[in-house]
Amino acid sequence: MKEEAVIKQSWPITRLRQVTLSAVITRLTALVKSGAFTLTGFCILLMIWGLISGLSAGSLPGPIRTLTVFGQLLAHPFYDNGPNDKGVGIQLISSIGRVFVGFGLGSVVAIPAGMLIGASSGCRKLFYPVVQLLRPVSPLAWFPLGLAVFKSAGSATIFVIFITSLWPTLINTAFGVASVPDDHRNLARAFAFSKRKYLTRILIPYSLPYILTGLRLSVGVAWLVIVAGEMLSGGIGIGFFVWDSWNALSLERVMSAILLIGLVGLLLDRAFDLIARRFSYE
Repeated sequence: MKEEAVIKQSWPITRLRQVTLSAVITRLTALVKSGAFTLTGFCILLMIWGLISGLSAGSLPGPIRTLTVFGQLLAHPFYDNGPNDKGVGIQLISSIGRVFVGFGLGSVVAIPAGMLIGASSGCRKLFYPVVQLLRPVSPLAWFPLGLAVFKSAGSATIFVIFITSLWPTLINTAFGVASVPDDHRNLARAFAFSKRKYLTRILIPYSLPYILTGLRLSVGVAWLVIVAGEMLSGGIGIGFFVWDSWNALSLERVMSAILLIGLVGLLLDRAFDLIARRFSYE
């Protein structure tokens, strides 16, 4: 009887270990499959790249030449030999700093404005046409205006990032706030929620996934815009690095910068995606 009691007591623990091990195996299998698909996709990209390089008779550098230069750039990324000769790490950090300043300023404006437009039908009718008028304007069209106002190429670049990155967050925030179900509003009225309590208990929690999706889209737009802005402004940054490499007739450095821009953009997107996945309204 004692042995049976010991077996019965140990059975839940054994079962728990089996379930945990099964979950780990399932997770590892999913990661391996995902990694295999990702690796296959990159291999296909390299094959297409090599084929196009071969058809261009060497005018476009192939993967081997580009990756060799890419490795050389990453080997010494933070050297500083003067204004026009800085490592790619310094250029990248400068660009990321501008992106987050412009993106941050845009978010500070976009989130409250989106909440106001989403919560008030009058504000929506008043301002939404203005948003739709300004949203499609090309980022490069804003640069001369920023340059005229701020008298500085760096500040003009931040202004361009600000004005172009705020629209996705504003629109998604407005949509999320406007989508709050009537049952939630009626519940707030029934329990006489104050405006602060309604904002913190219902409006923000419900619209938070929409806001995070808007922020994810906005940071992607900001990272796209920075390259074009720095090509116009010059000085320092990954966009300037691309233009300077082109002027030096080094397409390997241009292609390396493109790879680096893509990798950073991918990391930013994944980071915001992980944050968005952790928030849901229930």
